[in-house]
Amino acid sequence: MDAESQAQHLKAYGVAYAALKANIPLDWLINYKGGSFATDNVESLVRMCKLRGVSYEIMSDAQYLGIVEEIANPDFNGDVIKLEKAPKIAVYTPKNKEPWDDAVTMALDYAEIPFDKVYDDEALADELPKYDWLHLHHEDFSGQYGKFWSQFRNAAWYQNDQKTAEATAAKHGFKKVSQLKLATAKKIRDFVAGGGYLFAMCSAPDSYDVALAAEGVDICSEPFDGDPMDPDAQNKLDFSKCFAFKDFRIVTNPYEYENSNIDNNPTTRHVAMNLDYFSLFTFSAKFDPVPAMLCQNHTTTIKGFMGQTTAFRKEVLKSNVLVMGDCKIANEARYIHGEYGKGTWTFYGGHDPEDYQHMVGDPKTELALHPNSPGYRLILNNVLFPAAKKKPRKT
Repeated sequence: MDAESQAQHLKAYGVAYAALKANIPLDWLINYKGGSFATDNVESLVRMCKLRGVSYEIMSDAQYLGIVEEIANPDFNGDVIKLEKAPKIAVYTPKNKEPWDDAVTMALDYAEIPFDKVYDDEALADELPKYDWLHLHHEDFSGQYGKFWSQFRNAAWYQNDQKTAEATAAKHGFKKVSQLKLATAKKIRDFVAGGGYLFAMCSAPDSYDVALAAEGVDICSEPFDGDPMDPDAQNKLDFSKCFAFKDFRIVTNPYEYENSNIDNNPTTRHVAMNLDYFSLFTFSAKFDPVPAMLCQNHTTTIKGFMGQTTAFRKEVLKSNVLVMGDCKIANEARYIHGEYGKGTWTFYGGHDPEDYQHMVGDPKTELALHPNSPGYRLILNNVLFPAAKKKPRKT
């Protein structure tokens, strides 16, 4: 899985998932040639690699033992992680969204990893515990429809989304969409607390914590819910309910395309596109296997990409948040991780790792043109992460 030897990094994750699905033992060789996968020489997997263009090498047991011994050397920052079972995957997304609306669904489709779509109905029906891993589509959990009102309130898609959300809220006995989204956010919180793995990108991390902090407080302006927001809403936020963020300020202007100052947005970033990169941290694979797995890549430098939430201002991160990737010139975190109850969450800033500034209506990204995308590899690390037999992180 290094830059020189692997022709199809992203599809390699799909082969690894298929092995787990077939109950074939699989090792993740952390930091060995970019985080390689090793499994038994099974004809069906060899055929799959050939069909999908995934580079592979067949070796003897003695050769593999030599690699394991090399990784076990205390001077080598690596480890062999046993992957035990294929995680059951769900993507929280509206049923009418196209796959290219979300980088994670594109990555899963390209890697040929199966997943189910779930949304508010399934969450409120307590179906989330059926899954091991849940991704949040770039959703607005605050009930403000992504703050698209200023620019797109007359667009048919915006009006249809609003009508659908209002109908779903009414069906479940809520007067407002914000109340529906809060109820869903709390179900997701319970999913993580019970041992689930949560992954979120773009506006979902920002709006999710905003929704939790604003429980019982009206933070929506009149265009979103038909009545004025609570004039003292900011002072009533409860940051103790948030996963990752604290002391942030909500954006109350309905014309402003932003939920809060969690996001280090383009107005405040001042980072030129040609300088917009972030760096992955190097963790000890033998002592910190979780972040070592989540940061597996063939490079530690990732080109930046924007989104409704592009990056997380470090000033609003809680002290127990683990920063796994940052852009130092902008003093921002791009890739963060934490624990909640028995489960974990990972937040990744930006919309599409191979589309620097994705706009509404832009064409989809063709991942066949980016088969070795390091930005997309971070997504797929998270998909396989729940399969690992993990060791506790030492502090």
